[in-house]
Amino acid sequence: MPSGFRFVSRREGSKLRGGEIMRAPYGLEIIESCLSCPHREDRLFCNLPPAAVQKLAAITAAAIYPKGATLFVEGQSPRGVFILCSGKVKLSTSSADGRSLILRISEPGEVLGLPATVTGKPYELTADVIEPTQANFISREDFLLFLREHGEAALHVAQQLGEIYHSAIAEMRTIGLSHSAAEKLARFLLDLSASHEEGKGEVRLTLTLTHEEIAQIIGTSRETVTRTLAEFRTRRLAALQGSMLLIPNKAALEDIAA
Repeated sequence: MPSGFRFVSRREGSKLRGGEIMRAPYGLEIIESCLSCPHREDRLFCNLPPAAVQKLAAITAAAIYPKGATLFVEGQSPRGVFILCSGKVKLSTSSADGRSLILRISEPGEVLGLPATVTGKPYELTADVIEPTQANFISREDFLLFLREHGEAALHVAQQLGEIYHSAIAEMRTIGLSHSAAEKLARFLLDLSASHEEGKGEVRLTLTLTHEEIAQIIGTSRETVTRTLAEFRTRRLAALQGSMLLIPNKAALEDIAA
């Protein structure tokens, strides 16, 4: 069972719009039903025909998790999938000597634990919550039956498995083929800023990861990340102030990454 989880009932919080979307601990706006999700059209797995979404809602259990909770652990037998409705989850792998590598930070809309649930093999990664999150659970048995009954949902799952594969290849390319820590960090910051528009020649975004977590993503040490960020700040390439990341010269970062 995931650590730190909390199921949500209709009696908790303050009800909004007919009781489907509710306020809950950690300031989250809980979506109790896939049918009432305001992001259905924007998300790969949620954008299904009404009959499929209704069936999905019937087999889904809504739950909220605090920062630091664990959804599943590398090597654990797959119990099912988690649909990430809000918040962020880091997916990582560890070696026997305790070293960790973060493969990616999952965003809302992703289905976590998908490869293991489909294949029946153990979870290949550990999923840790890094900010208050709603992640709705579907058991493996219910999920596989759902895919057999709804071909379009199975196609969406295949698409997401393809995206996971391409993400893993990109991560391997960054770690294995980059020539320096500066190049790795520049690529990482550019990936973060890809979905943010520039304003007056600069990019601002929220970065909640620690230096240690950034190091685990790009395959280097915390000390190297701290030193390289200091160099970027001196060269006016990027500056981190608390959780606010400022990139005043995106073109210069692209030159380093190239």
